[in-house]
Parts: sequence; C-alpha cells; structure tokens
Amino acid sequence: MRDSRTFIARSQADWEANVAYNFAILNTDEQTTLGSVGLNQINRNHNLANLGIWVRTSSTCRGVASAAIRMAAAFAFEQLGLNRVELLIASDNAPSLRAAEKGGAKCEGILRKRLLLGGRIHDACMYSLLRSDLG
Repeated sequence: MRDSRTFIARSQADWEANVAYNFAILNTDEQTTLGSVGLNQINRNHNLANLGIWVRTSSTCRGVASAAIRMAAAFAFEQLGLNRVELLIASDNAPSLRAAEKGGAKCEGILRKRLLLGGRIHDACMYSLLRSDLG
C-alpha cells in the first residue's frame, strides 16, 4: 500500500510539474484497478514522449492495454500537442508487442541490447504512434 501511495504522490507532483502524466486504468463497474498507463521522458524539443503501460495479469487479453495506449496517445496529441509517442518494448514480450500493434503503433525496428530488465539485457522493439495512426 505504501508503494501505491508513493507512486500516486510522485505522479501528482510530476503532473503538476508537466514532466510526466500517469493514468489509472479502472473498471468502474467492479470498482477495480486494471493497471496504469503513463507518458514520460517528454521531449519538448522534438515534441515526443515515451508511453509505458502495465496491466494486471488477471486483466490481460481483454483489449485493456490497446485501448489505454490509444487513449494515452490521444491525450499526448490533443492535450500536450506532441507529434510522436514512442513505446520501447522488450523483443521477447509478445503480449506487449501485440498490445502496441492492436493500439495502432507501428514497429520501426529492433534496438539491440537496449533494455535492462530484471538484471538482464534485452533487445527492444521501437514502436511509435503518430496522430495520423489514431485515424
């Protein structure tokens, strides 16, 4: 619970400082949290941001991630005036790769040994969303 409170407090401070924007993914019918999605590493020189997402295991394979990706990207384009949203995903993370593609993101290539996750180095797929990708 302390980790959640810390994350919320940090997210609020980041939002107020205009450096990151985190959103809870909620099931309002069941009053449950399904995950979170956020925009960070915002680069105003190039009008882009990184998009990160986490979905609770019990809520995967239901379209939650792809819908959240589209909503966060729409916020980036409409509210923040950004031109590009990037998703950097470990190349062996099939569910996240699938969610990015279902969310409309386009794969631009593989970045070799780009991510350090769980003490291991991974190749990463660079995905991007542009305003025109949301249709």
